[in-house]
Amino acid sequence: MDEQDLHQEADNIRNVTADVAPELQEHDRVAELEKQLEEANSKALYAAAEMQNVRRRLEKEKLDAAAYANTGFARDLLAVRDHLERALGHVPESTDQNVTNFVSGIQATLRELDSVFSRHGISRIEARGLPLDPNRHQAMMEVPSDQHEAGTIIDEMQSGYMLKERLLRPSLVGVARKP
Repeated sequence: MDEQDLHQEADNIRNVTADVAPELQEHDRVAELEKQLEEANSKALYAAAEMQNVRRRLEKEKLDAAAYANTGFARDLLAVRDHLERALGHVPESTDQNVTNFVSGIQATLRELDSVFSRHGISRIEARGLPLDPNRHQAMMEVPSDQHEAGTIIDEMQSGYMLKERLLRPSLVGVARKP
C-alpha cells in the first residue's frame, strides 16, 4: 500500500467513525437522561412518602393534643376529690340529721365528680392486692408481712388516676416485704 492508499483508508475510517459517533453520543445521552429521570422519580417518591409521614404525625399530634388538653385541669380536680374524700373520713358517726344530710351531700358530690371523670376518660388505678407496677404505682413504704407476697400492694395512701391511656397521677402505696 502506498501513502495515498493509506490516506484514503484513514479518510474512510474517519467518515465511518463520524457517521457512528453521533449515534454513540446520542445513545450515551439517552442513557444519561434515563438515569437522571430515574433519580428524579426516586426523589419524588421519597418526598411524597415523607409528606405522608409528616401528615400522619401531625394528625396524631392534633388528636393527642385534643384528647389530653385538659390534663392540668384534671390534676387540679383530683386534689379537690382527695379533700372531699378526706373530709368524709373525718366525720364522726352521728345521729344528728343535719350531720347526716351534710355527709350525704358530700357523698353525692363525690359520685358526681366520679361520673364527670368517667365521661372524660379519667379512671382510678387499681392498686390494693395487686403487684407493684412502677408505671402506675409509687411505693412510699415497705411493710413487713407474712400474709402477703413480697411486692404486693397492701396499703394505698393516695389513689392514682389515668387519663385515657396516660398516667395522670401514680398511686402512692405501701408494699409488702418479707419480715
